[in-house]
This record gives sequence, structure tokens and C-alpha cells, in this order.
Amino acid sequence: MINSFNDLINAAKEQPEPQRLLLMFAKTETDGKDAASGSITPTMCIDKLPEELSSFEDLISEADGISTEWDFIFCGGLSGLNGAPPSSDDAEPHLNKMTNQLASGEDLAQYLIFNRQEQLITLNVE
Repeated sequence: MINSFNDLINAAKEQPEPQRLLLMFAKTETDGKDAASGSITPTMCIDKLPEELSSFEDLISEADGISTEWDFIFCGGLSGLNGAPPSSDDAEPHLNKMTNQLASGEDLAQYLIFNRQEQLITLNVE
């Protein structure tokens, strides 16, 4: 069971084939009337091998060095083949798919979502 970002990294390292983590950062936009409703917009995507991630805090620091305009991280994984991890080029279409799924309001249940405090969250989609 995954309860933290570190659990995610460890789970990825334990898979039978090498993994590449797909990370989409997104921000919330509310209409100002109701803080419980609004939209979520993708702001940036990165991909990392699990070995390239030392901690959630380091990931936040790296992301904030690019842009602080994010509230959530959507996390997915991409499996390699025959002992070789997927490349960043392999990850690009999957990151584009994640972005399109969020932008078009598709089901995002297959992704783990963390807030800035490393808490797993569930989106209520209406």
C-alpha cells in the first residue's frame, strides 16, 4: 500500500521491469465563491527514474525552481522492457496523455495524487 511519495519510489524500484515515474504538476483555480469547487490545470510535467528521486522535499525544490504555480502532483509509472528502463522520449506521449486527460476532465483514478504536504488526495469529480 502506498501512503507516501517514498512508498511510491520504493514500489517502483520493486517492479520486475525498471520504471520511469511520470509526474504532472497542476494548480487549482477556484471561482472565488466556493473554495470547494473549481478546476485543476496542468502546469508542467517531468519524468524521472526512481533512482533520480531522493525525497519528496527534493522534488518540490526542483519543481519550484521551474515554477511555483502548482498545488498537486499526479503520479503514474511507465514500465521498461527486458531490463531496460523507458527513456524520456518514451515517457513524452504518456505525459501528454496525462495532461490531456486532466484538461478534458477524464477519469484520473489510475494516478496517485499528492499535495504539497505529501498527502495523498482524492479528487471529487462532478
